[in-house]
Amino acid sequence: MRIHYLQHMGCEGIGRIANWAEARGHAVAGTHLYRGDTLPADESFDFLLIMGGPMNIYEHRNHPWLPAEKRFIKRAIDSGKTVLGICLGAQLIADVMGAKIYQNATMEIGWYPVRFAGARNAVRPMRDFPDELTVLHWHGDTFDLPPGAVHLATSEACQNQAFACGQRVIGLQFHIEMDAPDVAAFLDDLLPAPLPGQIQSAEELLDGQRHLPTIHAALYAMLDAMDF
Repeated sequence: MRIHYLQHMGCEGIGRIANWAEARGHAVAGTHLYRGDTLPADESFDFLLIMGGPMNIYEHRNHPWLPAEKRFIKRAIDSGKTVLGICLGAQLIADVMGAKIYQNATMEIGWYPVRFAGARNAVRPMRDFPDELTVLHWHGDTFDLPPGAVHLATSEACQNQAFACGQRVIGLQFHIEMDAPDVAAFLDDLLPAPLPGQIQSAEELLDGQRHLPTIHAALYAMLDAMDF
């Protein structure tokens, strides 16, 4: 399988997904949009990963590559490719599929549980997820569900944490791809000054790395099931 990822800033790469792809023998290439990379040909990949980033999906003036990226994502979905969006990536999928993106009632930064709906059993890549999983959150925006999407997960601070459109398109508001170095990079580059909301301290964020083995097991099961 040919995997292509879209990266929006230096410290938000594909993390543990790279380990999975190497172990399974998949080819991986990426476009670093923040560096001005050119998007690949539509026919050059089978599985599209859309990673996170600190920008909002509507910041076209500050990030002029966003409109082209959105068109690229829409073509990938419309052509039946497998697509996984994480954090900003999930918001971009929701946007191109006609859903509204807006500020969440509170920021959500830290390790908090998400609860998975029974509807996940109808979505092959999500069937092995537990009823509850503590994951890393790092967002201030949220999304409505795209038309026809299946709602998969919620958290105390954010109603729409995951959705699926059919079997091949999945959006996750939370992070399950990160490894310990990725968490450290987030702390260095992105931890905001104290603000209202669910925002954990640096110490709590580092302590939360104890959840990584469980999260990575769920990640690998999901990715294996997305290897159509």
